[in-house]
Amino acid sequence: MDQPAIDRLRVEPVPEQVLWIGGRGVPAAGGATLDVTSPIDGRTIGAIPDAGPEDVHRAVVAARAAFEKGSWSRAAPATRKKALSKLADLIERDALELAVLGVRDNGTEISMAYKAEPLSAAATFRYYAEAIDKVYGEIAPTPSDVLGLIHREPLGVVAAIVPWNFPMMIGAWKLAPALAAGNSVVLKPAEAASLALLRLGQLAAEAGIPEGVLNIVTGRGAVAGEALGLHMDVDALAFTGSGAVGRRLLEYSARSNLKRVHLELGGKSPNIVFADAPDLDLAAKVSAFGIFRNSGQVCVAGSRLLVQSSIHDAFMEKLVAATEKLRVGDPLDLESDIGAITSAVQLDKNLDHVAAAREEGASLVTGGARILEETGGFYMEPTVFDRVRPEMKLAREEVFGPVLAVTSFDDEAEAARLANSTVYGLASAVWTSNLATAHRMVRAVRAGVVHVNTYGGADLTVPLGGFGQSGFGRDKSLHAFDKYTDLKTAWISLANR
Repeated sequence: MDQPAIDRLRVEPVPEQVLWIGGRGVPAAGGATLDVTSPIDGRTIGAIPDAGPEDVHRAVVAARAAFEKGSWSRAAPATRKKALSKLADLIERDALELAVLGVRDNGTEISMAYKAEPLSAAATFRYYAEAIDKVYGEIAPTPSDVLGLIHREPLGVVAAIVPWNFPMMIGAWKLAPALAAGNSVVLKPAEAASLALLRLGQLAAEAGIPEGVLNIVTGRGAVAGEALGLHMDVDALAFTGSGAVGRRLLEYSARSNLKRVHLELGGKSPNIVFADAPDLDLAAKVSAFGIFRNSGQVCVAGSRLLVQSSIHDAFMEKLVAATEKLRVGDPLDLESDIGAITSAVQLDKNLDHVAAAREEGASLVTGGARILEETGGFYMEPTVFDRVRPEMKLAREEVFGPVLAVTSFDDEAEAARLANSTVYGLASAVWTSNLATAHRMVRAVRAGVVHVNTYGGADLTVPLGGFGQSGFGRDKSLHAFDKYTDLKTAWISLANR
């Protein structure tokens, strides 16, 4: 990856976008489209189809037909493995093109997007491709005159609705295990980040995945997403996004066919620094990165920093120094540490949180304003508030922007209480040199992930999901197969009659 190659790709016209249904590109039935506004400079760079219920129905029908045909669902594991491995190769082949297209769409800094989007997606497809022929059924411990077999079977048609912050990475977390298990899938990207995912249909066809097995519909969540949630022939729905939308999807399931709904929702993750942290300079640098990467638009972002009182002042100096070194700028410039906010709407929400924190008495330490407005793009300073009390809005609500809330604590018990003082429980971190403290905090903090002396970096070998109102879906690891398979018991009498 080099700057001249990025600069060549950034000016390429975005081709006309089409839905991917039944193995071919088609426009939305009504011909409606949605403009794609780049957060880099606020300009319209293209349009995506605005799918309606008719388009969603066509996609589900195509997915069901492919599933019943069996060319994928009943294919030998080695066949699916070969196709998904080829898809991973093709994503890697086109990685820079996909990354630049995605950055033009959602504003993630290219240095992160290249690795976290296409390369991560390719690794995910390859991981589950390799797992296909290594996940076995079970033989039950039965009496000698009975054979009990436990089979795993694909569910049928899976819908996946993914967010705009890391569309390819999170899309692959859902698509790869669902496809590996033999399901057909209808993917619905976010309105604000559909361009890179729309390319997956063509790449899937090139990889040899049969027609109708992967379908992609774009458009508004309130229309296309609702149609998927209410469709009577969708067997399961996997969603990453906001709690409000997650609640609606559960309602749609109850109003339709009781489809399984797997939700990975928001977070307000605590990052806890004890006085005996092994390297305070490292902790400060990683803490800044843990909240400000991708402009804070990360579900697991360490948006609450809890610092032991005895080191508060010294640590804040290190944190602010690390924060103010970060360069916000054009996300397609390799020199930028932080890119753009994905939309004007999201930027306004972030600034509203800053205003509310000030009104409630939090102390603004650095940042807090929109910047680079002359570019036409949507950029914001990395922002740190100190003396944030647990009852403040900034301590309770997910901002999904580059805004950090800092709170002091005196002892381990108070740290655990503060960590668990929100309705969320997605991620967390503990910095300490004391092994006993680390283990106690891992148990005490109610979160799906507890990092120790780091923040981020957990790979595909471990699951990601949350507690409480962070939802109950689990992406990544072999546990993801549980969402996309059914258990079937075969109870076979071996007795002589």
